Parts: sequence; C-alpha cells; structure tokens
Amino acid sequence: MSLFKLGKTRLLHNKSTENIAPVRVDTPDSVLILTSQHIGAPAKPAVNVGERVFVGTLIGESGGFVSAPIHSSVSGTVKKIENYLLPNGKTTPAILIESDGENTPDESLAPVCVTTLDELQSAARNSGLIGLGGAGFPTAVKLSPRDISQIDTLVINGAECEPYITSDTRTMLDSSEYLKDGIELITSVMGIKKTVIGIESNKKQVIKHLSSVFGSNPDVSLAVLPSRYPQGAEKILIFNTTGRVVPEGKLPADVGVIVLNVTTVATLMKYIKTGMPLVEKCITVDGSAVKEPKNLIVPIGMRIGEVIEAAGGLKAEAGKILYGGPMMGVAVYSTDAPILKNTNAITVLDKKDANIPASSACIHCGRCVASCPIGLNPTIFARAIDLDDKQDMAQRLEDAKINLCMECGCCSYVCPAKRPLVEKNKLAKKALREYAENKKGKVDVSK
Repeated sequence: MSLFKLGKTRLLHNKSTENIAPVRVDTPDSVLILTSQHIGAPAKPAVNVGERVFVGTLIGESGGFVSAPIHSSVSGTVKKIENYLLPNGKTTPAILIESDGENTPDESLAPVCVTTLDELQSAARNSGLIGLGGAGFPTAVKLSPRDISQIDTLVINGAECEPYITSDTRTMLDSSEYLKDGIELITSVMGIKKTVIGIESNKKQVIKHLSSVFGSNPDVSLAVLPSRYPQGAEKILIFNTTGRVVPEGKLPADVGVIVLNVTTVATLMKYIKTGMPLVEKCITVDGSAVKEPKNLIVPIGMRIGEVIEAAGGLKAEAGKILYGGPMMGVAVYSTDAPILKNTNAITVLDKKDANIPASSACIHCGRCVASCPIGLNPTIFARAIDLDDKQDMAQRLEDAKINLCMECGCCSYVCPAKRPLVEKNKLAKKALREYAENKKGKVDVSK
C-alpha cells in the first residue's frame, strides 16, 4: 500500500472570483514591509530612516542561504524601522515607508540575462522570490538541488485547492505567456526533460486555455486531477502527477522532482524580462463577510484593512480574518497587518462561519484517519501529548509519524465530535521538538 492516497475530503470550493480579472489598487499612503516573509533567516535591513527609496529598491539583504532579499513596493521615504509582532508570537524588524504617490521605479532595474544554472539561481535570489503558493520557501534554494543530474521532472502546481482562492487561476489565465516562457527557460537551463502541470478538474476554463498554450510542446503535459483537498500539497501533488513517493525526511529533489507554483514561475520570468523584483501580489479577497469579492493587485506591505476596503469593505462583522484560505490560513490579530510576499488571499469570515463549535468526546469513528492523505492517526497524537512520561510520549509520536503531518486540516474538518485535531497535532510536533532539544542538552525530561 502506498504511503500517500488521494483522500476523500470534498470541500465547498466557493470560487466566486475565478472569472474576475484582477484590479490594481490605488497606492496607499504607506507600506509596512516585514523582513521575515519566508521560511528561513529573515532579511537584514539595508536602509536607514530618512533614506529615499524607489519601487524595486533593495531594502533588506538576504540573511543566509535559506533566505530572500526584500524590496520597496513604493517610492518614498523610510520613516521608521521597528520590531513587529508576527502571528506566531515572534518579532521581526519591519520597515515603514511613506509613499510619495509617484511609484517611480528604481533606475538600476533592467532585464536579466539567464543562460546558465548559476544565472538562473542568481535571478531567483535577486528577485526576492519565494514560493507564492503559500509555503514561502525561497525559490533560489529550490533551484539548487544537490545533484541536478537526478532531476528529470518539473511539477508545476496549479491545483489551488483551498476554498475561495483564485489568484493562481488568474495567473494561469492572464499571465500564461510568462508561465510558458518560464517553464521553457527553467527546463532548458536545468536540463529537465519533462514538465507536468497539476490542476484540479474544477478549473475547466484554465484547462482549456493551458491546453491551447502548451498543446504544441510534447514535453509539457496537463495532469487533470480530481477536485479533492489537499491536492496542492507538495508531496501529494508529486504522487498524483508522477506516482513517486517522497520518503519521510527527504525532499522532492531526492526523487528527481522540483515543484514550483504557477505564480512563482510566472513572477520569476517577469523579473528576468523586466528586472522588477517581487514587490506586488495578486490576491483574492473573499469570504462570507466580504461585500464585493475581488482579485486585487496590491503592493507588498499594504495594510489588510486597506485591501478589504478596496474590495468594497464588509457586509457583516468580521469573525475572523485570515492570511490565505479557511483550511490552512493564519489568523491575523489586526487589520493593520501587512500583505506579505506569500499572501495569496485575504479571507474574512463572518461571526457565524468563524464560530468554533464545542467539541465532545472522540467516538472512534475513524473519519480522521480515512480523510488524512498520508493515513496518519490524529487520535494517537492527541493521547500521546497528555502522557506524563515524556520519553514514552516522544516514542509514540515518532512511531506514529507525527512529523509527516502537513497540518492540512482534513481531520478537523471531518470530525463529527468537532475536536481540534490540527491544533493537537501542532502541539504534538512542538512537544516532540522540545523533548529532542532537551535530550540533546542532556536534561532529564523523562518525567
């Protein structure tokens, strides 16, 4: 039996904005650009208070190999650099830039020549590009596998399986030439022979369009996948497009695959052709509390409250505001929170939809196990973290493969007892990490 399975989680798609072309918003009075917008080390501020910047000016240098630089999304003046509280409780430096309303591009920007792997990796790094499907992993690192000769397949993620979100859909419809040219450049430079674009079957207009765009290229194929969540999860997508299983603790490159999001590829090609780094995003603004659901092109660092107003405001009181969609989105504590590089949507739920129902005792129905795309058992995790014997807890969590959990939310979604299983899984991962760290430090935590 394979490690992965398709899963049985069917969601209400609510893709009401799929046919709404994105609209560019008016330039805000200021933007707040965080130095930590990606997996890995935060960027290091490269400007001072009072300094004048332009659209595309480097304002934060990469903080390490797994990191990405950041650039100004407006022209104006740096007014403040101060620590900002992230949703996960950590802080990071944030750069406040007052806009002059002119959006003047940095005069140093120019198209980039890419003919070698080194040049491709440098372009990805200098553009500030990260995975734009939501994960936020620096793209330059993905394009730097340990052994490039092992890579034979490029998987393009166009699944967009979360409810409401259609920003990737708009990329595939509106920026397909950038996507096409990006795929051709990446595969040529990296010597990859085969490309598979994974896309869910509910995107019929996109499938028709991409079939026309790539129809004459025998090395690019469309894998039309059932509309099941979480089809867009990296390891699930690899299995359902190539049949390959990424083992625990391994990367896609270890099975000969590189996975890139459709918007990531299109944005990289746009940078190569224009020299403009990642300074703006197309995001979907939707949810039961949003008055006029839209796709908007917004500068990175624009406040969420301003973005919501650009979508017509709210028709009901907000019960919860999320970066991303309702399954894996992260709740924000203030509408002053800024748009990030990996923000593909702002979902605003009304009080009714945001209400967390009271949970009851587990009835051992097995629905959580049946819905898990990896076949994990969340009830084991929940029981293990309540054990007093920490060594026993750690062993049970390791044996039950807690670190394979992708926190997709399927278990919580299908649980008839409304148990907070995803939260328990996250706590279990944290408990296992703390146990391992304490054990490494030779602290007795067995009791």
